Amino acid sequence: MLTPDELLHPPIDPFQQGMLDVSAIHKIYYEQCGNPDGIPVVVLHGGPGSGCTPLQRRFFDPARFRVVLFDQRGCKRSLPLGCVEENTTQHLIADIEALRVELGITRWMVFGGSWGSTLALAYALRHPQAVSSLLLRGIFLCCPQELDWFFREVRLFFPEAWQKFSGFLPESERGELLTAYRRRIFSDDPDLALAAANCWNGFEAEIVSLLPPPPVANMTLDPAASIARARVQLHYLAHQGFISGDEMLADINRIRHIPAHIVQGRYDMVCPPATAYELHRCWPEAGFTMVPDAGHSAMEPGIVRALCEAVSAL
Repeated sequence: MLTPDELLHPPIDPFQQGMLDVSAIHKIYYEQCGNPDGIPVVVLHGGPGSGCTPLQRRFFDPARFRVVLFDQRGCKRSLPLGCVEENTTQHLIADIEALRVELGITRWMVFGGSWGSTLALAYALRHPQAVSSLLLRGIFLCCPQELDWFFREVRLFFPEAWQKFSGFLPESERGELLTAYRRRIFSDDPDLALAAANCWNGFEAEIVSLLPPPPVANMTLDPAASIARARVQLHYLAHQGFISGDEMLADINRIRHIPAHIVQGRYDMVCPPATAYELHRCWPEAGFTMVPDAGHSAMEPGIVRALCEAVSAL
């Protein structure tokens, strides 16, 4: 089997990088790669809180696509780092649309994985006229059962990772992991915030792949980035993503005409496959690939292959 590096297109550098003022508080980092006259596509990163990466550029043939990537509010190179004020899904939807207008793009493919799939669906439902196609991976709709899986039930498959995750907290607080971690990660004590953020981020890293990732994938973030990522993610999870997953599924008729493809790892322990299956059941016109030998990570060989094939087909 080919490795992800062999399946992806060669590394490329942006032909443009910039900062876009989206509010009195926030500036978002964006970049453009590939062919300035190519098929426009916007990449929505996961997390929430992660930021875009050079690997995400490589799903697209640089001769055919004009690839736009950006860091969502509070993420990575966007400013201010880790800020959760004026930071909701509705703000992010507005930012995507502001970026489209800023770049003079009429319609674009929307490519989103994990939390990015949530945001892609929310954006398409709000601005269907701006979306030429949708490619969604590792579906997440911020539903209570999905959060319950992440905070409780996944321990049945990753007991050692969950023990480390929950064991960071006093036993009396382990019944409300989100609340307890949120209190520490938003603490004014920088040492406590960093320790909690590293433990929080490390838990997801341990369950993200079907097989353990290579050591380079386990590189730790610098302290500011680790705290910022955890703060943004906890802010969104504490508010169930500022959306209703059930309402989004009920509104699929509004975007049923948009060409779409769903890619899901069969053994995804971060975003269980039941959500992707339910989305496809509500939207049978969308293509659906259940990758039999993959977890959640976009960089597993089966996921990479399915995404690259779907990009070409769409």
